[in-house]
Amino acid sequence: MSENLENIKKSIREHSEKLAKLGTELAEIKFSYKVEEKPSKEYWEKRMNEYKKYNEKCLEYYNQVHSMINLINKEKSQMFLLHISKFRQLGLELLEIMQKIKDNPSIADPKDKQKSQWSKDIKNKVSEQSNKCLNHEKEMNGSFRNFYQNELKKILE
Repeated sequence: MSENLENIKKSIREHSEKLAKLGTELAEIKFSYKVEEKPSKEYWEKRMNEYKKYNEKCLEYYNQVHSMINLINKEKSQMFLLHISKFRQLGLELLEIMQKIKDNPSIADPKDKQKSQWSKDIKNKVSEQSNKCLNHEKEMNGSFRNFYQNELKKILE
């Protein structure tokens, strides 16, 4: 067996260990994209901080995935890099929307029947953006799973 293939296998195993560790750390954060209707500035501030922590760990995780894919397939790694960039952009948009709710917590008050159109739009946007983030993450994870099944497994066997 070629020395190059052995080096690639070793690198894949190292990346796998780092991914497993990051995956465990992500699970411990326990962030959920589910939007709660809580009209409290403190709630939204805490939610934003939790999301920032989660998003930062996700970016670490996905950058590690990118590095692993890059060992085998440069073209697919570039495509995955685009997914990471979109994930970052979606996250920033979500934080902007959360900031608007934090600044005007009554937007999230389910009892407020006199909401302005602006408040209703913001409330809808936070749900839509949360769903976009969740679905994009699912897509990224599915993409990596397929890559792992179709390309990495063959190399490791």
